[in-house]
Amino acid sequence: MDMGGAASASPCCTVTDDHEKTLGQVLRYGLVGVVSNLIGYAAYLLLTAFVLPPKLAMTLLYAVGAAVGFFGNRHFTFRHRGSVSRAAIAYVIVHGIGWALNFLLLYTFSDRLGYPHQLIQAVAVLLVAAYVFVSMRRFVFPVQQEEKGSRE
Repeated sequence: MDMGGAASASPCCTVTDDHEKTLGQVLRYGLVGVVSNLIGYAAYLLLTAFVLPPKLAMTLLYAVGAAVGFFGNRHFTFRHRGSVSRAAIAYVIVHGIGWALNFLLLYTFSDRLGYPHQLIQAVAVLLVAAYVFVSMRRFVFPVQQEEKGSRE
């Protein structure tokens, strides 16, 4: 009787462990993201108010934020121990798509439809952050096979 209970408890615990790991990653990603995006958005507002057009300011700040974020997310958020070069290539691809999404949102809603770029960029930060988190978890810093095997 006890063996049946133990066998059925294992998948339950694995799911719980996966949920706890994901929650931890979301919270760490959120912490890194809130701090970096508040600083980046403040810099965006300053740059667009005095120096640069919106899409150029977004492009420069996106590149700086992505470069800094690679190391923070690799070590702190996802605790990745896999290949740095493979992760870096995937990271650049994911952020290239994120930048394009951000650019298209600004172009479409601000340039074409006339909404204030400040509002569109604030919304874009949230949408792009969600896309980047999911992509990083699945493609850039995936759970390594050794980790998966140790939990099964």
